[in-house]
Amino acid sequence: QFIDELFYNIALHCYVVIEVKTRAFEPGDMGQLGTYVAAVDGILKRDGDTPTIGLLICKTKDAVLARYALNSVNVPIGVSEYELSKLIPENFKQSMPTIEEIEQELN
Repeated sequence: QFIDELFYNIALHCYVVIEVKTRAFEPGDMGQLGTYVAAVDGILKRDGDTPTIGLLICKTKDAVLARYALNSVNVPIGVSEYELSKLIPENFKQSMPTIEEIEQELN
């Protein structure tokens, strides 16, 4: 399960590919994201653009495993994790489903 987004960073003059996984990090994710980054560089990148950056955001990650996986790729990629409880502003929590309800829908 994933969500992919493509942005252009004006200050850095590069594309940014963001992939959000609704599960824990897996080393194979690096190859998938690396392929997306290479495709954007090959298809969209123009003269004057810097290399495309990839950002993988997972529900959880093993920091040691992620570090080794990052060492195996030759493109600028970062790995981070998210916490659902920090995604919903406090003033919206009354009208939003609970974290447990969201997680149940994701599974």
